[in-house]
Amino acid sequence: MTSDQTMLLALVGLAVLCLVLLGLLGLAVQRLRSSSARSREEVAALRVRLDRLERRPAPPIEATAPAEFVITDLGTPDARGETDAEPVHPDGPAFADIVLKETVVKAASLAHGVRRGLAPATRNRIRFEMKQEVRRARKQRRAELKAAQRDLHRRQRAALAEEAS
Repeated sequence: MTSDQTMLLALVGLAVLCLVLLGLLGLAVQRLRSSSARSREEVAALRVRLDRLERRPAPPIEATAPAEFVITDLGTPDARGETDAEPVHPDGPAFADIVLKETVVKAASLAHGVRRGLAPATRNRIRFEMKQEVRRARKQRRAELKAAQRDLHRRQRAALAEEAS
């Protein structure tokens, strides 16, 4: 391979690389424009909503008892005839981030609880309370057994007394 061919091959490679980079730049610009258009639409919608809120007269202040707030009426028209705003639906990466954070928090709290539950002080306290409970249950069973034996002996004495009379 001659040096001219090597130079030509390098120039062709550089031209292909420039085309690929130009294509990627075009895609980035297109995404940026669509994102900008969405942002403009959201800002316009917020301006319309803000104008509506500013034009509405303030309700008169009454000296009555404060109204109770009921959560079950979400999504229904309120006294002014307006409904609540639409719920926010996060996009894919934001949703994944929320789920990941929630999962990490749950896993960390579980690990903390397990670590605390398996600590020597906790195990000793549980062992002590279990011994107390076993002793209490044993004492209760003995008391019930004695009461049952007294009842049985009383019935036997009553039966013997009936046979003797």
